Amino acid sequence: MSDRLSALDVSGRTVLVRSDLNVPMAKDAPVITDDGRIRASAPTIARLHERGARVVVAAHLGRPKGQVNPALSLAPVADRLADVLGLPVTFVPAVTGETVDAAIAALPMDGVALLENVRFDPRETSKDPMERASLAREWATWADAYVSDGFGVVHREQASVTDVARELPSAPGLLVEAELTSFERVLHDPARPYAVVLGGAKVSDKLAVIGHLLQRVDRILIGGGMAFTFLRAQGFSVGDSLLQEDLIPTVREIMDRARRDGVDILLPDDVVIASEFAADATTRVVSVGEIPAGWMGLDIGPDTARRYAAALADARTIVWNGPMGVFEMPAFAGGTRVIAETMAASDAFTVVGGGDSAAAIRHLDIDEKRFSHISTGGGASLELLEGKDLPGISVLAKEGQ
Repeated sequence: MSDRLSALDVSGRTVLVRSDLNVPMAKDAPVITDDGRIRASAPTIARLHERGARVVVAAHLGRPKGQVNPALSLAPVADRLADVLGLPVTFVPAVTGETVDAAIAALPMDGVALLENVRFDPRETSKDPMERASLAREWATWADAYVSDGFGVVHREQASVTDVARELPSAPGLLVEAELTSFERVLHDPARPYAVVLGGAKVSDKLAVIGHLLQRVDRILIGGGMAFTFLRAQGFSVGDSLLQEDLIPTVREIMDRARRDGVDILLPDDVVIASEFAADATTRVVSVGEIPAGWMGLDIGPDTARRYAAALADARTIVWNGPMGVFEMPAFAGGTRVIAETMAASDAFTVVGGGDSAAAIRHLDIDEKRFSHISTGGGASLELLEGKDLPGISVLAKEGQ
């Protein structure tokens, strides 16, 4: 799939590009707080522009549920995209119809336009394939080709992700290519030792990942809120920490399987606890067996962070998905920072699985270029790590595309 974009005939043609521009916005103003996805989307758009294509970008913001919501307009994104590209970007305040037709007709052949939030049209996310297809066919009346570059949505059956690819000559964009290449390497050709760091709030979100990776990795380091279900499975009291008690039997089975397969599962031996979930809460560092009732664990402790850093020191492949604590609050960011800085300093092939992990790297002001790959799609990266086929990728492999 590595040269599919180059093989796509785009010169003098109108190309619809599905990008992932779902950026976080300030709560009280239309201000972008993290433009990482915009910057990641720019190379494909720039490449198509350089090859003489008229580029029309489709993307979404938030979950408007098929309703027009001015607070979720992509207008501010168009301005930032223009800054990143160094090119004019025409914002089209519609998803389809006469407004779009007129805007594209007026767009220079090497111009760039951004459509309004595609999720303002209920057909985009409809469960009815016929409804999605009707929207895709409307786009296909003016587009000559389609490029899938929104990795954050390729695990979805949506009009701008799967259905339009069935209507037009299609190819993956540069970002999607980079994502697939990186995950192919860690799933099928990893250098060893191979370590995976898993965190985040819920163990239920990572069970399928653990199950799929147990036969592939050498060690798994567990942190974040999900660690407390593992600790409870070992008999520790976890106070008021996040706990999915119904999954304790499943976690025990995973740990038994890991022992049989020779995979080391590392758990915290100390944690940062707080009297309440607040940035200014009273905090203490305690061993995992000493979390009192009424207190909650919000980060791995300093001893655990050092032990995890040591466990990554000799790794040749490291995959990280999920923070070690509530990194947005300085008192509980230490564990996440140690993991991020250890990976940044490593000579290993390092992959950050998008979502909160990628946000943490930017929040903690760690140079993104020091990682081999930072994914732009939390959900999509998780599903790849689970071994699932992604519909937005599978559709690109159809015969004749």
